[in-house]
Amino acid sequence: MAATQTSKSMNLAVLLLIVGLSGCCGVIFHAEIKTPTFGIDYDNNTFVMDGKPFRYISGSIHYSRVPYQYWDDRLHKMAAAGLNAIQTYIPWNIHETVQGQYDFEGQQDIVTFFKTAQKYNLAVILRPGPYICAEWEFGGLPAWLLKDPSIKVRTTDPVYLKAVMKWMEKLYSVISPLLYKNGGPIITVQIENEYGSYPACDYTYLEVLRDLAWKYLGTDVVLFSTDGDGDGYLKCGTINGVYATVDFGITYHPEKNFAIQRHKEPEGPLVNSEYYTGWLDHWGQNHSTVPTAAVAKSLDLMLALGANVNMYMFEGGTNFGFWNGANYPYHPVPTSYDYDAPLTEAGDITDKYMQLRNTIAKYNPGARMKIPPSTPKYAYGKVQMIFVETVVSYVDGTSKPLSSKYPVNMESMDHYYGFVLYAHELKETVTDARIDLSGARDRAYVMTMSGNTLSSVGVVERDSGNATLTFSARADDSLFILVENQGRINYGGQMNNNLKGLISNVTLNGDNLTDWLNYPVNVESDIINKQIVKSSSSRMPALEYSIPSVYSGQLKIMDEPMDTYLDMSLWTKGQIFVNGLNLGRYWPHKGPQVRLYVPKYALKKGTNNIALIELEESPCQNKEQCYISFYDKPLINATVSPDVSHGLVPNNMDRMFYRGNLTFSEKYTGKVGSGRRQLSFFETVYDFVMKIVETKWGILFL
Repeated sequence: MAATQTSKSMNLAVLLLIVGLSGCCGVIFHAEIKTPTFGIDYDNNTFVMDGKPFRYISGSIHYSRVPYQYWDDRLHKMAAAGLNAIQTYIPWNIHETVQGQYDFEGQQDIVTFFKTAQKYNLAVILRPGPYICAEWEFGGLPAWLLKDPSIKVRTTDPVYLKAVMKWMEKLYSVISPLLYKNGGPIITVQIENEYGSYPACDYTYLEVLRDLAWKYLGTDVVLFSTDGDGDGYLKCGTINGVYATVDFGITYHPEKNFAIQRHKEPEGPLVNSEYYTGWLDHWGQNHSTVPTAAVAKSLDLMLALGANVNMYMFEGGTNFGFWNGANYPYHPVPTSYDYDAPLTEAGDITDKYMQLRNTIAKYNPGARMKIPPSTPKYAYGKVQMIFVETVVSYVDGTSKPLSSKYPVNMESMDHYYGFVLYAHELKETVTDARIDLSGARDRAYVMTMSGNTLSSVGVVERDSGNATLTFSARADDSLFILVENQGRINYGGQMNNNLKGLISNVTLNGDNLTDWLNYPVNVESDIINKQIVKSSSSRMPALEYSIPSVYSGQLKIMDEPMDTYLDMSLWTKGQIFVNGLNLGRYWPHKGPQVRLYVPKYALKKGTNNIALIELEESPCQNKEQCYISFYDKPLINATVSPDVSHGLVPNNMDRMFYRGNLTFSEKYTGKVGSGRRQLSFFETVYDFVMKIVETKWGILFL
């Protein structure tokens, strides 16, 4: 008995010693340590998290489109909607803007983004690329890939694949600790993106990407693919070892859409990886909207089937800077990526958010939490702008050009975004000469200079059907062509034709012009940072207000800044900067976006410096109209009449609402072809009613 008591006492002492050591040394001892697990239960058609069935109700948010200071706010609101997961893309080109130099800080700090999601118990469905589409510049691929003009992206092309393998190794080293099995929030990882719609159909390429994921993340990680709900897409988009999912929009018979997934995955969870809550915009087209009641009803039907659903988008965000993409035939995407999502571009709560939250609550009732408020907005009013200098005079006087016999494209100058200026000295006098700029990518602003007088010749836009202009000039006059890169194609086979600047020779009356000076225009360093706050009092104004020029102004803020919207309705087309931040492009005469979202973090208490590059027509010939205005409400569905410089008119372009999944050409061009099934009379009436009952009563009606 005494020996037994002594043994117990010694065991207790040892236990106390261990506890003491664990306290002093920060070591936690567990009787049994369980490793988190996530997988697929094919027998029961479900995902499994830690041995229990798991179904995700997710929403897409792109960290690259939301100011990093607002990540917490947006993720909090997504959790408050009842979501238990988010989905996001990783754009390669924002992390490796210069080849071999990686950036994971600030806006690119994905570790913080994922940990913030985990803070709100949101699992992460990761789409790491290398290609992402997303209406993002070059589909997320870095433009420096195009320095080799023979490259074939999204294939086993050795030049492309070498860069991809190096990048994915670096990226996977960052995200591996964030996998669910390692204590992080990442539960699934996508291989490529909608590859079934790409004409290459290179299975070896997909297998290389799969094997890279297995090598660096482990063979126990759930890999998946996403393709449209058609057998043709699944044929080229899926490979062994990667779980096939589909994407589609509004449908009243989701079992038919999921039947396509079952052709490839007869067992396993039903997954709609992109359920469209809205749609993308293009310049010159109406802002896309999808009726709230229909979105909620279709979501309800999918969840009732037990499906896993990711809503694309839950918040769209903003294409700041030069990061917008473009679709083909060439249609660039606006700065706003609002997407008619449940959370607005500025992260505000909408009726769509509330109705979807109610739908989700039927299936995830325990996830209710208080909804954070929308961020306050402020109308700061007018800011007077002043002329600083023409783009030509500044660049010609400060930048070192590259001399060449023929024009050089942007990529060959190691210059990838924004603008490039080309200069040529005419060797003879010309009258009504015809200049051909068929190689302009994407928009060329043509000028001549005789003596010190700079004059506008006109504008050439790619794919407009007319790439020629007529002008007269004297021998020794200078010809200037400012070319704007409006965003690279992000989808389809034309991605391999994405060079920018002048990509072919310029002809004058059919003859090639030779001997050029090529100036890369570094707007942030060459123009904005050095020039913006200088007074224009000592400078001559532009003789023509159609000459591309820089203008500046100052906004005084007395209190702590608030979010706001910058109205550009008096201006025509250009780029705008606030305190050095490139807010993005404006083009109110094209529409649908007229006002640009300005997050409060772009502003500061005190003096805020504003710069813009107006490319076409400044209102400053009338000093009373030489201003910009800050409002407290967005305007992303209007155009500015060219006949009424300060009057807004609705964009009346018709837009039909289609349920189901569009063909991929329809999806990205907005053009509906003969392959789209016709709506029945009942469905047509139903859609009409859905548009009318765009209120809280819509759910009751359904």
